[in-house]
Amino acid sequence: MDKETILTFFREKIKKPANFKEIVLLLGLNHKEARALKKILRNLVKQGEIVLTRKGLYGPVDDMNLVSGFYEAHKDGYGFVIMDKPGERDIFIPSWANAGAMNNDRVLVRVENWQKREGRIIRILKRVHQRISGKFIVSKTGFFVKPKDRAITFDLIIPPKDRAGARSGDLVIAEIVSHPENRKPASGKIVKILGKPEDPLSEIEAIIEEFNLPSRFPPVVKEEAKLLYQKISDNLPQQLKRKDLRNLNTITIDGERAKDFDDAVSIKLSPHGYTLFVHIADVGYFIKENSSLDLEARKRGTSVYFPDRVIPMLPKELSEDLCSLKPNVERFSFTVEMDFDRNGNLISSRFYPSLIRSNERMTYTSVRKILVDNDPSEHKKYDYLLQDIELMGELCGILRNKRLNRGSLDFDLPEPEIVLDVTGRPESILTAERNLAHMLIEEFMISANEAVAIYLEKLGIPSLYRVHEEPDPVKIENLGKLIQAIIPSKKPGQNRNKIKKIKPSDISGILNTIKGRPEEEIIHSIILKSLKQARYSNQNVGHFGLASKCYTHFTSPIRRYPDLVVHRILREVLYKKHLSDKRIKELNNILPDIAFSSSCTERLADKAERKVLDAMRVWFMKDKVGDEFDAKIVGVTPYGLRARLKDFFVEGFLHVSYMTDDFYQYNEHNMTLFGRHTKRTFTIGKEIKVRIDRVDMEEKEIILDIVQSG
Repeated sequence: MDKETILTFFREKIKKPANFKEIVLLLGLNHKEARALKKILRNLVKQGEIVLTRKGLYGPVDDMNLVSGFYEAHKDGYGFVIMDKPGERDIFIPSWANAGAMNNDRVLVRVENWQKREGRIIRILKRVHQRISGKFIVSKTGFFVKPKDRAITFDLIIPPKDRAGARSGDLVIAEIVSHPENRKPASGKIVKILGKPEDPLSEIEAIIEEFNLPSRFPPVVKEEAKLLYQKISDNLPQQLKRKDLRNLNTITIDGERAKDFDDAVSIKLSPHGYTLFVHIADVGYFIKENSSLDLEARKRGTSVYFPDRVIPMLPKELSEDLCSLKPNVERFSFTVEMDFDRNGNLISSRFYPSLIRSNERMTYTSVRKILVDNDPSEHKKYDYLLQDIELMGELCGILRNKRLNRGSLDFDLPEPEIVLDVTGRPESILTAERNLAHMLIEEFMISANEAVAIYLEKLGIPSLYRVHEEPDPVKIENLGKLIQAIIPSKKPGQNRNKIKKIKPSDISGILNTIKGRPEEEIIHSIILKSLKQARYSNQNVGHFGLASKCYTHFTSPIRRYPDLVVHRILREVLYKKHLSDKRIKELNNILPDIAFSSSCTERLADKAERKVLDAMRVWFMKDKVGDEFDAKIVGVTPYGLRARLKDFFVEGFLHVSYMTDDFYQYNEHNMTLFGRHTKRTFTIGKEIKVRIDRVDMEEKEIILDIVQSG
């Protein structure tokens, strides 16, 4: 009696919904087996694999027009269900049919119109949110919390006894006691009153509270990490099946502030071309499955990076020391050894636990100085590694060109870098540098991830994949219209056919066409919004953005839980050669849950990191009200312009009401604002001069006024 047996039974034997007694009779079960069946059915219903109707009948979801997936909420009330089964189009959920589901909740949907891909949520399978942050409101009818997150479309009613002394207007954290259901409103209780942040550091603390991020490890986890560290740190135990690579030139390449080194690389010139070694921290050797450390890492899912701190997935004893591939010390790693020919084709790959000693902890800046700037001092400092580094640069160029030629998308969107002073206040906000050294590590990690994914898939071993599905056809059609509006054809009378389907190579071609144009950045943003989010799945459907047929995450087990899971699966396959049917069933049972929870924690971390960046921007601009800056328009709407300052990586909004020299109208066709009388036109990429009118600390918005057009 197991999950797979019961699912097979439902697929092959059940022709219509059946009650529990009928299923027991059809299976010929005794009393003890019937009890086990009841437990399995309960779990299958909970996971959304089968359905229990109101009349007490069980049936497979596929036969009842039902699908499961996670809900993506929109601030206007409607949403989409991204189906569990990869490669399927999203299901649109009208605002009246979301059953109180919140962003990222796992749900069961009845599809009511397959042609329009429209449905209604009939059950919440797994709630992701237990807390919300918002403003406490006292009204004539009672107390409630208005959520800060606009994608949460309901207010939380607070009984008088659960207000915890909150006063109207207070920013609070509330625990959800009951979710909205069958027209019954949601209710909760105040668990914390957040004071008004007095400085940037307290703002970050408030965001950590808001997202309920685990800033401390439980005592049992800290104790386990400490014991493991004391036991192993002084004398790494040797292992018979571990390959000794200590004599191989090996380097880590990371940012200046990095403390956890997941990966190191080595290279050799060979008769066929190149042999690349990607060494990844062997975290799976130290952290045993289902230990306290492992369960805590699974719960956290990922490390979260803020300008002043990291909330790590693993305790510092492991993430910054024992597992980290620090220079000039022996470290256990898991090595992916790959042979490439001169054209960058993968000839063969090998995987094995290894023992390494990194020669140097290098930074992206120092590698750039060697490969791009030909800096004499850097050349002298790393003279014994120069040949290896130059060989890496050569292979990087070959691999990158090959990847782009197959249709991989090359987004080069600028990203902000927050520079803090000694007190933790933002001193500057710059455009983060992305140079050849970043690309080098990126290419080598992509190659290693692909090699591992292909190896496990060929063996038919259950694993976790990093999947990125093709975009929805409707979004692609809208994307085509937007791009044609922003970059109109220069050829008169050219036929503008609708783009019915865009393959990776099509979008890649668009990205190449707009390279260097003023509209490049905004079109990159529009294309990104049209694409689905990458996620984790136990089913492989390829990675659209990388134009990869098979991809996984293997290269960052210190900071990503899925990588640790893939490490364990690969080790097990290498050591045992053959996995038992029992183990395969076990993996098939646990991997979908790990994929779902890891995708959720990743999205939560991304959202928290973006929120901290927004907060740092307004703190940085707070004392610059009245100052004038040169800026570039990066967005045009009917309500005004979004502009980015030239001196700093900071954006603000210029409302159309501030543009008092004329009456401005929005042209939807080419996304411009134009003056009715002056004929002045504002388009994406146009340079303007702006004044900081005010900084809204609560809404995290910078309001601009126009000084003059460029």
